[in-house]
Amino acid sequence: MKIKYIGIGLVVSILLYLYYFYNPGQEIYFPKCPFYSLTGLYCPGCGSQRALHQLLHFNIFETLNHNALYVIGLFSIIYNIIIKGINKYRNKNYYNYLYHPKTPILLGVLIIAFWILRNVPSEPFCYLAP
Repeated sequence: MKIKYIGIGLVVSILLYLYYFYNPGQEIYFPKCPFYSLTGLYCPGCGSQRALHQLLHFNIFETLNHNALYVIGLFSIIYNIIIKGINKYRNKNYYNYLYHPKTPILLGVLIIAFWILRNVPSEPFCYLAP
């Protein structure tokens, strides 16, 4: 079991190293979005690689410019880790709103709305495009 976590940690470390030192917007060997390549439309994940590169350099505004949904996703992951950690190590019982029955519906609506709106070619929606 520990070998599995060591392997995952090693892969994540290598990926973070690559995304820190190489800009996906300028390098050709990073994978391109297959949805954008086929349709010419932006998916909810388009710009996430460039957003990660900017986030690793602490350029929050550039991260938002590439993919605003990426930042919201990171906040939800951090929130989940904090609530789980407090509940486990402090013996608390705080409610984690990510496990509310309506959260998947809300997130689905948010992702679909973001997907549609970032492809609208007029202001202010064009600012959602990467």
